[in-house]
Amino acid sequence: MTISIAGTSLMAYLLASLRVGAWLMLAPPFNTRSVPAMAKVVLALGVSFAIAPTLATQRLPSTTPELLVVAVTQLVIGAGMGFLTQVLFAAISAAGSLVDVYGGFQLAAAFDPLSMNTNSVFGRFYEMITTTLLVATGGHLLVLGGLLNTFHYLPLMASPDLSTWGDVLTTAAGMMFSVGVQIALPMVAVLFVADLALALLTKVAPAMHAMTVMYPVKIGLTLLLVGLSFPVLPQALSRLVDLVGQATTAMAGG
Repeated sequence: MTISIAGTSLMAYLLASLRVGAWLMLAPPFNTRSVPAMAKVVLALGVSFAIAPTLATQRLPSTTPELLVVAVTQLVIGAGMGFLTQVLFAAISAAGSLVDVYGGFQLAAAFDPLSMNTNSVFGRFYEMITTTLLVATGGHLLVLGGLLNTFHYLPLMASPDLSTWGDVLTTAAGMMFSVGVQIALPMVAVLFVADLALALLTKVAPAMHAMTVMYPVKIGLTLLLVGLSFPVLPQALSRLVDLVGQATTAMAGG
């Protein structure tokens, strides 16, 4: 029995999987240690099937040096877009960190073995809620679709315009802080007013020992406000998914 392999299609498929695999290593919700490395490799190979037939009809590397250059380029493109996605989705985690600071939970920050960094209580909690909403609403499919769409603007043999990447990443970082502050600002304002009211109470009625009830009141108020903020998260996540699609398209030159 003779088995024939279409070399052109296989080359396009493997090169596409390099960009997708590099993106999966950095982009949430796939970048945590809860997703095994082998699962990321299998997912990258599976997702690349969707775009490989189209890429096989385009011009591909014809020499070994050219193939190596294109392979490294795909890794750089995937890593850059994955980092951009990570920056934008960090907005909700940043909002949780702001709530921790003003709610008095910042002292409970601990090392998170899944993300391999130190995270606070509500920062990690908001991150988990975001991942759950992203998967439940199919947002991860939209983000993957945005990545595959970059192959139309930036084919395998094309080189990215790195001069525009700095502006895109700077804008993404600004949007991350902007969205994070917009989510946390109502809760931070209420907690600030509560701090001010308790501080005035210690001056007006020192005998009441307001300091003894300050922390329980702030903890209860923080938990209440976090519960009231849940309806806002789906809308914020939808906005972030749209921003990720626009940013990746801009990085691809679209």
